[in-house]
Amino acid sequence: MSMCSALLTRSVAGSCSRVWCGVPPALVHIRSASVAEPGTRRSNEEQLWEAAGYLPFSRAKIGSFFQERPVLKNPFLEDALLRGYLRRHLPQEAPFSDLCAFGERVANEVDDWGRECEVTPPRLVHFDPWGRRVDHIVTSPAWKRMKDLSAQEGLVAIGYERSFGEWSRVYQMSKLYIFSPSSGLYTCPLAMTDGAAKVIQSIGVSWPVDEAYGRLTTRQPERFWTSGQWMTERQGGSDVASGTETVAVPQTDGSYKLHGFKWFTSATDADMTLTLARAQDRTGATTPGSRGLSLFYGEVSRDEDGRLKGIEVQRLKDKLGTRQMPTAELLLDGLPAHRLSEEGKGVASIANMLTITRIHNSTSAAAAMRRVVQLARDYATRRTAFGKLLKDHPLHMQTLARMEVETRGAFLLVMDVCRLLGREENGMATQLDAHLLRLLTPVAKLYTGKQAVAVVSEGLESFGGQGYIEDTGLPGLLRDAQVLSIWEGTTNVLSLDVLRSVARSSGMVLHAYFTHAKSLLAGASNVSSLAPAVKAVDGALSELEDFVQIAATRAPGYLELAARDLAYSLARIYMGALLIDHACWKGASSSDTYAALRWCEHDLCPVATKQARGCYDLSTAPLDAALVYDRPVQG
Repeated sequence: MSMCSALLTRSVAGSCSRVWCGVPPALVHIRSASVAEPGTRRSNEEQLWEAAGYLPFSRAKIGSFFQERPVLKNPFLEDALLRGYLRRHLPQEAPFSDLCAFGERVANEVDDWGRECEVTPPRLVHFDPWGRRVDHIVTSPAWKRMKDLSAQEGLVAIGYERSFGEWSRVYQMSKLYIFSPSSGLYTCPLAMTDGAAKVIQSIGVSWPVDEAYGRLTTRQPERFWTSGQWMTERQGGSDVASGTETVAVPQTDGSYKLHGFKWFTSATDADMTLTLARAQDRTGATTPGSRGLSLFYGEVSRDEDGRLKGIEVQRLKDKLGTRQMPTAELLLDGLPAHRLSEEGKGVASIANMLTITRIHNSTSAAAAMRRVVQLARDYATRRTAFGKLLKDHPLHMQTLARMEVETRGAFLLVMDVCRLLGREENGMATQLDAHLLRLLTPVAKLYTGKQAVAVVSEGLESFGGQGYIEDTGLPGLLRDAQVLSIWEGTTNVLSLDVLRSVARSSGMVLHAYFTHAKSLLAGASNVSSLAPAVKAVDGALSELEDFVQIAATRAPGYLELAARDLAYSLARIYMGALLIDHACWKGASSSDTYAALRWCEHDLCPVATKQARGCYDLSTAPLDAALVYDRPVQG
């Protein structure tokens, strides 16, 4: 018996007939009342029963049973797949030691900070006590600690130090994967910070952004900056080409002043921002469309009176989730800025940023799934229902196993994209690697975003009613997961981006995909235990190749209707190949094999299945619209 349990037993044994040993003290609250309220009289029977201890719910007594909560243990040590993957690809001791120590810190310290960020959301103070406009966004002390922690732990820096060569991004994202569910959404400003550093690096680290680059990638908390990403305007969203109205007015010193309205700015308390705007010519005219957009860099600063320079914060957004992070509407009224891209090349210059932020999004999605599975399986060892623990109910274990399989597929897909990014950044990428990175980045983002919502929702259900109670902290996992399929491109927008990557590469991204997927299967050709999975993935690849050949002969609208299912098929088949490949290495476990087999029970190629049913015939488009806007017949 632990010291905590022993003390608990001694403290309540005299007044309680049953003790739930091992319950954290904060969850045990047993009250008793031995004095009758004025104006009441107890019967002799009641007094006898109470004296015997048989009235556990009398008056202020609320009983002695309290359900144990799920316990967050070291998320690195608890994740067999993460540890196995790193042991296979990055076996050095330093990353293991760092991730183990960081996991301990996340479980014992950082997770509480994340909860503090949730219950103490940011607020906007427009005016000081004397009526001066100040626009202060007040965040919790925990949010500020997250910033210092991010610098100290190198959560951005690792990707630029490149101490582990082509595996540096895998190491960085593994650390963010551990951190994300406990971060109070601080992973969002880190994603934009990483994206900004990547853009600056690709353009060239020189004035006026050399100082900013050093601050974005430092490990020194006192120097560390985060970056905003102020792209979305009222008309915008993903369609920045037609939706950006912000103008950049040239100044005599070569700088600009920005004027516009940014409708949705995440992590608005950042130290700097990258944003798109239309540079005016001498007559004040701008160029429409994407050809008129340039990328600008601006610092967030205040004048001597404490007022933001060139920025007014209109209001904070009231969001479904991600409430821990300030998201605001901003009026840019002369924000000092410098143009980073060539004029009219703004959209092209943020391509690298989108790659980084989409990988961060995918990492957070896989992390959300892993966290809810970890908590659900711990809870299953603590919760008794119908005479036995949840872990002893086969149906419950089947449900958790299905969640685990989804999580494993997502993790391996995300890490493979990180591997490809690391190879590119270290000058080791082949043409095949480059094509795969271009294709799989939107595929991973769109598919893991949808997975996360489904898996986290299922996970909440595994806690019963407590999964729906806010102060358990569990509902926040689902609210925050919903943004993952929206931010940085919705599922449909990214599905069309997949088609764009195919078209612009003249199909070479698909050639790279088929080549690499088949090479992953080759290592399992003689592994009998994986034969059903190999057969399923190989068959799905053949179906996908057939679909591509047929679609190439159809009208352009055909592929657009199939885009979403095509992206899902690319994801599921590739995940299956990765699971099979991981189950083949010498350190693999029987669970790795079982996970591959279970994954391959999916319909791996839904685009072929639905093609056979005629789902993409152009005649279905007007029927879809008629169904959506069906109205009752008048008369």
